[in-house]
Amino acid sequence: MPSKRRLRWAALPLGVAAAVVLAGCTPTELHGFLPGFVEDGTAATNQTERVAGLWVTSWLVLLVVGLITWGLMGWAVVMYRRRKGQTGLPVQLRYNMPIEILYTVIPLILVLGMFFFTARDQTSIETQWDDPDVEITAIAKQWAWDFQYDGEEEDNSDAVWTMGVQAHPDEQGDIDREKLPTLVLPVDQDVTIHLQSRDVIHSFWIIDFLYKKDMYIGKDNTWSFTPTRVGEYDGKCAELCGEYHSMMLFNVKVVEQDEYDAYLESLREKGNTGDINDAYDRLSNLPGTGASTGAEEEE
Repeated sequence: MPSKRRLRWAALPLGVAAAVVLAGCTPTELHGFLPGFVEDGTAATNQTERVAGLWVTSWLVLLVVGLITWGLMGWAVVMYRRRKGQTGLPVQLRYNMPIEILYTVIPLILVLGMFFFTARDQTSIETQWDDPDVEITAIAKQWAWDFQYDGEEEDNSDAVWTMGVQAHPDEQGDIDREKLPTLVLPVDQDVTIHLQSRDVIHSFWIIDFLYKKDMYIGKDNTWSFTPTRVGEYDGKCAELCGEYHSMMLFNVKVVEQDEYDAYLESLREKGNTGDINDAYDRLSNLPGTGASTGAEEEE
């Protein structure tokens, strides 16, 4: 049996080599090639780093377990292979108590560990702001999105909104993203989004934010986060919700505060004010129209 000192000396170069390899990784590689990060490693939201960390750490642990498992399998294949001249079956063992305890306890520890860190991170992400800087209501419908920027009044009399229509690809299958519903967010501000559905189950997913939440009739969900990087992002429905589910797309623009304020003022000048549900009901009752025609207000 090798001494502990020898084992330590053997582990030292492996640790140094691992540190050198990791030091040479780009931010994209260190975050597991997930979206939500730029080349300098800046995250899209205050939660993106946490989600990526859980993802990468889980894969590293699983890779270590895999390497050990594959190594033991290879060792058993080589050490217990049939030698020349051997016949019959090898000696059969009914059980080996230490090994059985080992391969019961280790998976249990791994499962409990993954559960703990997942529950810890999910609890942090699901914690809602007590007093957010911005409150927005995102309403899903077959197959588009409505966004209301809630005001200070409880009856939403000072709110502004936009209504969207589903994406329509051209003959080449390309989509004009300028015509998609657009959610505008101010950078470095605490945002709470209230998630609602007008019809079936949908799922609100901003891809680079690395998080999504389902939307139901009669049960509103809420998501709080802080956008930390100015830019444009893609959003979509992540729950199969009908024939044109794949066309249920939207844009997200994270902008500076003054640009955000100017955008809200532009909606106010268009007359898109008050509770969006009142406007939606009025449009629904117009002869020969559907509620989605309200997106023409945004144009």
